[in-house]
Amino acid sequence: MPEQNRDRLHIRLHVYDEEIEVVIDRDDEEFYRRAAKLITERYNAYAQAFKGRKTDHTIALMTLIDIALKYEKELHGNDTVPYDNVLARLTKEMEAVLDERM
Repeated sequence: MPEQNRDRLHIRLHVYDEEIEVVIDRDDEEFYRRAAKLITERYNAYAQAFKGRKTDHTIALMTLIDIALKYEKELHGNDTVPYDNVLARLTKEMEAVLDERM
């Protein structure tokens, strides 16, 4: 059990105007800090544009949508299925040609 606790880390993240305490995998610390920074930057941009015209809740949701959209685009951009299909077809064609020659 003590070995497992060494892999965990208790940190404080500054997200927009709040400190959040989290316990994370030690290897993920940089990702958590960068995520908190991204959320803060995006929230600040929306707050600056819409403060007084939109509620804090709506600004937070706009921030979430912005970040989720980036995530979805990235996920879609990494779709390897079309490439896998082309490679499988080309491999099959090459194997057929090689079989004919043997």
